[in-house]
Amino acid sequence: MDQRTVDVVIVGGGPGGLSAALVLGRSRRSVVLIDSGHPRNEVTYESHGFLTRDGIKPFELRELAHEQMKTYPNVTIVSDLVEGVVNEQKQFKTTTQTGSVYYSRKVIFATGLKEDIPDIPGLDQVYGKSVFSCPYCDAWEHCDQAIAMIGNKQDLIHYIRLIYNWSKDLIVATNGPAKLTEKEKQELSQHKVRLIETPIKEVISKDGFLEQIVFNDGETIYREAGFIVDTGAEQATMLPRELGIKLNDKHGFETKEHGKTSIDGLFIIGDAAKRFTGLMGAASEGYETGVYMNKEFVEEDWFK
Repeated sequence: MDQRTVDVVIVGGGPGGLSAALVLGRSRRSVVLIDSGHPRNEVTYESHGFLTRDGIKPFELRELAHEQMKTYPNVTIVSDLVEGVVNEQKQFKTTTQTGSVYYSRKVIFATGLKEDIPDIPGLDQVYGKSVFSCPYCDAWEHCDQAIAMIGNKQDLIHYIRLIYNWSKDLIVATNGPAKLTEKEKQELSQHKVRLIETPIKEVISKDGFLEQIVFNDGETIYREAGFIVDTGAEQATMLPRELGIKLNDKHGFETKEHGKTSIDGLFIIGDAAKRFTGLMGAASEGYETGVYMNKEFVEEDWFK
């Protein structure tokens, strides 16, 4: 159990939180970064789109960051789960599952989202291995393969067009009546994209790699990879809401520029605010917020 007072507590140790910790550490700020060790991408083999680290394993990226952070003794990375954050007079009080208490002038939430994938038998066994949610993260590795799009939503046609960019061998399995207009269905027909509205019975795979999709009417279709239209991702923690931060219409926490919120000293970055930023985007936000926060510290300290 630990108890101390620091400049910043960062909740969440993904690229956003780690990037903020690095900038603030180099700015001579005392930082405690608290991470539960269960990132959204822990089910994936590789992470893509991060310049100089394309294809790196998610935990390898974190290990590299942790190793490099050892240069800065003023930055502490703690493996724990944050259970409460209270906005006290001129400081925040953060408590963890193990009973540790940290007092800080400012707090950054970089907690991201957690998945709630559709309840289709076998889908959980392929998710992150051969079925994904982000084409920019994983579609290149499956260019021109037999791909299935699974799911349904109001702007479905736009996601279909997007996936079609990587493979023309595409079926769309909406697991029920498709949310498509007749004109949009004609578009699919013109592009030889098959639409299947029959509910899915199960997903068959081997060692996490998709092989077949079985429908309730008995039809079985061979597929090599898939993309889920909507993974049902929700906030990994609702602690900012308990502090008074509202969710917007996209279920991201409301923020201003640089990750600021309506509460002085409280910042929210990455997917928790934007819903999707990607590794590079999250790291960029962490850097931006770290620089801005240090500027606040400098001004506060100068005039106190």
